[in-house]
Amino acid sequence: MNGPVNPAAGHGATGEPTGGRLVLVGNAIVDLVMRVPALPERGGDTVSQDTNLTTGGGFNVLTAARRLGLPTLYAGAHGTGPFGDRVRADLAREGIEMVLDRVAEADTGFCVAFVDDGGERTFATSLGAEARLTEADATAVLAALRPGDMVQISGYGLAYPVNGPILASLVARLPEHTRVSLDPGPLVDQIPQEVLAPVLARCDWVSCNQREGRLLTGLADPHEGAAALAARLGPRTGVLLRADAAGCWLVPPGGEPLHLPGRRVTAVDSNGAGDAHTGAFLAFLGHGLDPIAAAQGANAAAAFAVTRHGPATGPTLDELFDFLAGDPPAALLSAMLRR
Repeated sequence: MNGPVNPAAGHGATGEPTGGRLVLVGNAIVDLVMRVPALPERGGDTVSQDTNLTTGGGFNVLTAARRLGLPTLYAGAHGTGPFGDRVRADLAREGIEMVLDRVAEADTGFCVAFVDDGGERTFATSLGAEARLTEADATAVLAALRPGDMVQISGYGLAYPVNGPILASLVARLPEHTRVSLDPGPLVDQIPQEVLAPVLARCDWVSCNQREGRLLTGLADPHEGAAALAARLGPRTGVLLRADAAGCWLVPPGGEPLHLPGRRVTAVDSNGAGDAHTGAFLAFLGHGLDPIAAAQGANAAAAFAVTRHGPATGPTLDELFDFLAGDPPAALLSAMLRR
C-alpha cells in the first residue's frame, strides 16, 4: 500500500490547502480516444482522423484538482497488466498517490471515446479491475482518511453490480468530518435506488450535467432542475448543475439557485470538460473559497479545458490566470488565493 500525500496544513488564509485532500473512490481507466467526423450510422463505419491512448475516468478529476494545488489521493482499484501500468504511471507523473494494492487477476478496464467534429463525445466502456472493489478495500480506504478530506464518488462505480453496494456502505461509514461529493455520471438512471439513496443522503455536494439533472428530476430546464434537485436533497447539500458553454447553476446548501455564466471559447474537445469543472470546483473549495467563487473558477477551468485536445486538460493556476487575462473572475480568484 502506498503512503498518502502529505499536504501543507493550516494555510487556508494564503490560498493553500487547509489540510484536507481530494480522495477519489472511483475509477481511473484507460481511454482510447478516436477523433471522427461524425458517428457512423448503425452497421456503418468511419475512419478516425486521430487516435490517442490516455488515462481517463476519475483520473481527470484528480488531475484537475492536483494541478490547482490540492493534494489528491486515488482510492479506487487498479489491475495488473498494460492498462494498469499505464494508469499507475500517469498517477505518479501527476503526483497522485494510491491507497490500494493492484488486483492480481485482472487488468484495469478501458473506454473507447469517439469525439466528433462538433467536440461532442460518445463512449463505450469495458470493465476491469476497477469494478471489483471488496470490503477489504473499503476498510483500507476508511483507514487512509484524515480530518478535512473530501471524498469524490462517481455514479459509474455506483452503477457497477459489485462496487455499488460496497460504495454505498462505505459512504454511510464515513466520519462526520469528511465532506462527500457525487458526480452521478451518465449511468445515473441505472443505479439501484438502494445504492443511490444513502449516497445522496450523505452528500455535501452533487455536481451533474444537464442530462444527468434531467434523469434525476425529470426537468430539462437547468434552472428548474437545479432547484428541484436541491429541494430533493435538503438544505445541507449543495447542487452544481453544469450547463456547458452557458456556465452552471449553483445552489449553495440551504440557498437559492444562482446562474454563473460561462466563458465563450472555441471548443476543440469537450472530452473531460465536466471532470475539469468538478476537479476545479473541489480544489477551490479545498483552498477555502466560498461556493460562488469556486464555481466561477470551475467555469473558467472547464472553458480552458475544451480549448485543448485530450481528456485531462485542466489548467494549472498560472495557466488559469493567463487564460482569464485580467477578467473580473481572475481578479477575484487572485485576491482570494492571495497569489
